[in-house]
Amino acid sequence: MRHVVLYRGEDGCWAAECPSLPGCISQGESREKAIENIREAIGGHIRALEDDHLPIPPETSEPEIVRI
Repeated sequence: MRHVVLYRGEDGCWAAECPSLPGCISQGESREKAIENIREAIGGHIRALEDDHLPIPPETSEPEIVRI
């Protein structure tokens, strides 16, 4: 399981990124679609690392959410 950050962009679309997999970012027109898309992106990202015989970064520790 990977932690994912979801947020709504200025254009109204939802963005999703996986902090433990640098560069693994996706988006969707709805929150649900962004989640579906980031699941696919995470799978593809990990498969690409495996195909290239590169290490798969471990999940980071539990996230902490802070509003500023």
